[in-house]
Amino acid sequence: MPETPAPARHDPYAALRYPEFRALAVGAFLLSCGLLIQEVALAYEIYRVTHDPLSLGLIGLAEAVPFITLALFGGHLADRREKRGIIRAAIAVIFAGSLALAALSWPGVRAQLAPHVWLFSAYGLIALVGFARGFYSPAASSLRAFLVPREVYGNSATWWSTFFQTGAILGPVSAGFLFALGGLSGTLAVVVAMFTGSLLLISFVKPRPVAPGASAGNLWASLREGIDYVFGNKIILYAISLDMFSVLFGGVVALLPVFAEDILRVGPEGLGLLRAAPAIGALLTVVWCAYHPPLARPWRNLLLAVLGFGLATFVFAVSKWFWLSIAALFATGAFDSVSVVIRNTIMQAVPPDHLRGRVQAVNSIFISSSNELGAFESGLAAKLLGTVPSVIAGAAVTCGVVAWMWRRSRELFTVKL
Repeated sequence: MPETPAPARHDPYAALRYPEFRALAVGAFLLSCGLLIQEVALAYEIYRVTHDPLSLGLIGLAEAVPFITLALFGGHLADRREKRGIIRAAIAVIFAGSLALAALSWPGVRAQLAPHVWLFSAYGLIALVGFARGFYSPAASSLRAFLVPREVYGNSATWWSTFFQTGAILGPVSAGFLFALGGLSGTLAVVVAMFTGSLLLISFVKPRPVAPGASAGNLWASLREGIDYVFGNKIILYAISLDMFSVLFGGVVALLPVFAEDILRVGPEGLGLLRAAPAIGALLTVVWCAYHPPLARPWRNLLLAVLGFGLATFVFAVSKWFWLSIAALFATGAFDSVSVVIRNTIMQAVPPDHLRGRVQAVNSIFISSSNELGAFESGLAAKLLGTVPSVIAGAAVTCGVVAWMWRRSRELFTVKL
């Protein structure tokens, strides 16, 4: 009898063996980490100026409106133009906006500005970042599929999430301590330096040709093609819809300055730890996913992960103890990272090459709707209902969305990636 060949050994570091993927991932890490430092520092400063939770929600709205408006066009360009050039141009715009924000926040300059002038200038420059992200996000998400072979897509999605979550840990923690040491202006100076490093790393990625079949059709036909593909593919549509509605109503990140300042009373350093807790849970979980991919029964695992996210959010809402709040936020990040790995794998493996940029653009719109518009919804709900009741209500909506989706998507339980 011939011997049965041994199964191929799973390589948890497969994607990291490709230098261009490493350069793109580290560049994205510096960008996301810098953006989070900037976001946390600005949110804390704006809340100190206004003491109004709605002002925190307006940060998300200022970034979401230009991002959502331009993301589909950004996906169209990502499918029809050289992606690395789009990424570099977008990071350059983010760099310029953050440099202007740092200049306006310098003590000597800010002392000459009325508080409302500085506040509206900050919102305007945040909107500029959203504009640039509308081009960056679909280009970067679609480019990474060209840097590794198809059999490594799942592993690359895991490591991409690992780099992102590492930035999501270091960013908020660094923001709290940088703010305490150097104030807003010193913090933003560090952010500008990080964006410079991101630009340099992207130069190590070689340009990639446009995928065959991506050049036909006018702009509106191109956008419609991407939208039709998403709405005609059930697993993609349901996966991004599940994420959008759960984070839109169940997210608490935008309200953390309120919890840090008024409920838990832990100051900027405590805010940094609160912001980092979900990312620490996510990072540890996503590293575990590199060795044990949650892709054997992806749809079931996705639903269970979002349910866990909703339950952990409820615990955070009712907690009065700082370390229990940290543990609950840790759990939200752990559950969310499982859903991110599964969703990213779906977004890389399912769409064809010539549509991937536009599909990623639609996905980015859903993500922005859940994150940035979710921040606005959180601020508005907190103003109308109160901070804690609004988070409890959001957690209940998240669990309800999972129950509804479970009933609607039974045929997806057999899907394999």
